[in-house]
Amino acid sequence: MVGPAGSFAPAPARLLSASAGSDEARPCKIPDNDELKMRRRADRDADCLFVFIGVNMTDDAASVEGAAPAADPQAADFGFEADVARLLELMTHSVYSERDVFLRELVSNAADACEKLRYEALSDEKLAAQAAAPLVTIALDKDKRTLTVADNGVGMSREELIGALGTIANSGTRAFLDKLGKEKDAGFIGQFGVGFYSAFMVADRVEVATRRAGEDQAWLWRSEGKGSYQIAPLPLDEAPAVGARVTLHLNAESDEFLDGWRVENVVREHSGAIAAPIDLIAAPGEEPRRIAEGVALWTKPKSEITQEQYVDFYRQLSGQLDEPALIAHWRAEGRTEYTVLAFVPGARPFDLFDPARTSKSKLYVRRVLISRDMAMLPAWLRFMRIVVDSADIPLNVSREMVQKSPVVGAIGKAIATRVLHELKKLADSEPEKFADVWKNFGSVLKEGLHEDPSRRDDLFEIARFASTKAEEKTRTLKDYVADLKENQTAIYYLVGDDMKRLRASPQLEGFRARGVEVLLLDDAVDAFWVTSALGFDGKPFKSVTQGQADIDSIALVDDAKTADAAPADVADLLSALKETLGEYVDDVRASTRLTDSAVCLVAPDTGFDRQLSRLLAEHGQQAAFGKPVLEVNPRHQAIVALATALRAKGRDATSDDQFLLLDLARVADGEHPIDAAAFAKRLAALLANKG
Repeated sequence: MVGPAGSFAPAPARLLSASAGSDEARPCKIPDNDELKMRRRADRDADCLFVFIGVNMTDDAASVEGAAPAADPQAADFGFEADVARLLELMTHSVYSERDVFLRELVSNAADACEKLRYEALSDEKLAAQAAAPLVTIALDKDKRTLTVADNGVGMSREELIGALGTIANSGTRAFLDKLGKEKDAGFIGQFGVGFYSAFMVADRVEVATRRAGEDQAWLWRSEGKGSYQIAPLPLDEAPAVGARVTLHLNAESDEFLDGWRVENVVREHSGAIAAPIDLIAAPGEEPRRIAEGVALWTKPKSEITQEQYVDFYRQLSGQLDEPALIAHWRAEGRTEYTVLAFVPGARPFDLFDPARTSKSKLYVRRVLISRDMAMLPAWLRFMRIVVDSADIPLNVSREMVQKSPVVGAIGKAIATRVLHELKKLADSEPEKFADVWKNFGSVLKEGLHEDPSRRDDLFEIARFASTKAEEKTRTLKDYVADLKENQTAIYYLVGDDMKRLRASPQLEGFRARGVEVLLLDDAVDAFWVTSALGFDGKPFKSVTQGQADIDSIALVDDAKTADAAPADVADLLSALKETLGEYVDDVRASTRLTDSAVCLVAPDTGFDRQLSRLLAEHGQQAAFGKPVLEVNPRHQAIVALATALRAKGRDATSDDQFLLLDLARVADGEHPIDAAAFAKRLAALLANKG
């Protein structure tokens, strides 16, 4: 169905001031022909378009060759009222990134024509029979190199053909061309209709045979898209019974659209959810074959959809064989109206951590597919599989431009909010099921803690963490805060890349001795969000590998051993270690966090913790973040022995042992010794002396 300024007319959602899917509608005013002529050169209201083209398929679906008698006084040649070459160049090279979009446009227009006829039939009983069985048919003819899209919709009169298909560039379209060339902004594009002319991307000539519902005249419109078009009367026996037939004479570069399998795939992908059923006639003489039923799953009430249907749709949408862990289906109404069908996969997609991966959202506008991979959701929800259908998004533009639409942005934010709400409900009602979701996608969701501070509180509500208090199960931040020890003022955490090493970390010893829980974070993103998050429930996050431990005020647990006083000569050892290891460490100090190990490394009081410092060092930024601090357990037997040796032999004689301490701390922290060969010699010498 063709609309003003060369576009096909809008879907019913554009025609009726009502929610998509709503039973109540307020009809827009549809002007008569005289008023139509007066408006021909004016901008049309994008929400109340009023010129339509319908299509009907007869058994002879080919184009009408030579059907316009030249001598007929009503036959005439017309010049397009604007720079059509510029528009066609724009359509081909700028607006649409994929040529097969022309089929989406024509099928959508045909379905719109059927809807328009149904709407008119509500007030005209004579049209009721014609509107009873809407149908869109696509016919292919390889010998004639034609592709025909037909429907039994409302059709067009001669005046409507002139107003709709002749006036490509009224004043509004001129503004469209100028503005698009300068700004490439998406916000204004829905005000202009240029979808019909996408047919010239694949066709050398386009013909439209049409008969307006309720009229006894038919017309043939034809053009090669080179500045002019012709309109002539069409004998009724060569015309559709009602509606229109759009025939494309394909150019040499468009052979693929003569292949029935290719056309069927395009229709299923882009137009399988439109309101009218679609038949395909793959070759002249073949029986029509139904390739789309005209009913979209997400448009049905939830009460009419079975679990099996949801699962089948999810598998088709995702290309995975698992069952979804969560299904959310809702309709939003308000300033922006849309329907969403969302799935949380039951298993990780193989490309979950592909840097190029997006949220894979399928975006429909009035059940017409605009994009199969629209990035509507933030990257930290990229595991979601969703379908969004809205009547408030511009249709006749490319996915790149739709992506920039403020409406799409608003819908994406609202969907993200709802998804978090649904995940919270799942976590509360089915914790074991949510545990699997977090196991699969928790590392991705935690990216939002760093990238989207406005969502941080909501994400903290569902976040789960391993900790020193639970070997197998995870803990929430609410659980952690509820179990704070007396005098504990922070939420302690340890970041690394290996859970087994984290649990064995020497930096945890003093916290375990006091029964203080420490969160164990082994995802790469953890090193970043903990530095930007202010805290939770008034308690700041504090790394156990940075700065002073500050846990002396927390009492030891009942079975913890009381530490002996440190020998006095350990102070001399600390001074010697500072001199010997000064090139590699920022400071050497006695530790309050060690109970069993001799030494450990921590980050200075200011700057980043050990894990983030390592990550930055891997990218050549080590110098900017300084050297670590070596903490020494003054009560450890090895430290006492080395202090005694230092007092007896001096610093030079014990330098190998001092370097050995540093290398032991590095190895315990998951790093390599400073000098592997020297480390091996020192260790061998130590073993020899033991003998």
